[in-house]
Amino acid sequence: MQTATFGAGCFWKPQSVFNKMKGVLKTEVGYMGGHINNPTYKEVCYKDTGHAEVVKVEFDEKIVTYKELLDMFWKMHNPTTLNQDGPNLGSQYRSVIFYYSPEQKKEAESSKKEAQKKWKDPIVTQIAPAVDFWKAEEFHQDFLEKNGRVCGI
Repeated sequence: MQTATFGAGCFWKPQSVFNKMKGVLKTEVGYMGGHINNPTYKEVCYKDTGHAEVVKVEFDEKIVTYKELLDMFWKMHNPTTLNQDGPNLGSQYRSVIFYYSPEQKKEAESSKKEAQKKWKDPIVTQIAPAVDFWKAEEFHQDFLEKNGRVCGI
């Protein structure tokens, strides 16, 4: 089993999309990349915590590859808008890939170069080492499914 963590705007849609991928064993939404411990949703949204909304993905690399997860990441959001996800504004909605190994970093950088060929504007996605993951409140876990919403890409 491996772990990958992605920020692609509001974390509800990425969790829903990754949950549907064969080989994804578990997902959790939460916060990463900031400077305070155990932040709340309210703090991430209304204070300068530095955290991004992210989805942590645990996957079986024998069934789904990290590259396949990266390919889905690029499809599920607009990586050319800085600190924005549709109408949602703020650095917590930034596009970011947190890597857990030198191999993941290399693959993420390579996939970003490939993805750039599909976009006219420059991709602003950050690629950064994974740091502490802070699980979001239970209310946010599998939010779309709990509320009868369907999300596709």
